[in-house]
Amino acid sequence: MARQTRDQRRARRAGAPADGTQAERPRAAQPEPVRAAPAARAEPVERQLPGSRSRRFVAEAWAELKKVEWPNQSQLIQGVVVVLVACIVVGVYLWGADQVFKPLVQKVLLR
Repeated sequence: MARQTRDQRRARRAGAPADGTQAERPRAAQPEPVRAAPAARAEPVERQLPGSRSRRFVAEAWAELKKVEWPNQSQLIQGVVVVLVACIVVGVYLWGADQVFKPLVQKVLLR
C-alpha cells in the first residue's frame, strides 16, 4: 500500500477527493480547515565554560539536600532497631531452613 501524503490524508478526513478537488457537500457539514501549528522557535544555546556543568550540578545537589527533612536522633535509633530486628529474623529463618534441608540434600543429592 502506497504511503499517503499529508494533503491526501487531510482531504480524506475532510471527505474530499484526494486529487484536490472539492466534493459537493452541504455548507454546514464541512469541517473547519486544519491549521498548522506554529513552528517552535529554538531558543539560543548559551555556551558554558568547561567544568561549569559539574559546579552547577554540585550547587543544585546542595540546594536539594537543604530541602531534605532529616530524622532526629530518636527517629534514627528507631529505624536502626527496625533494620537490626529484621536482619535477625531473616537470619534465623534462613538458618532454620538450612538445618531442615541439610539432611535431605546430603542423603538425596550427595550420596
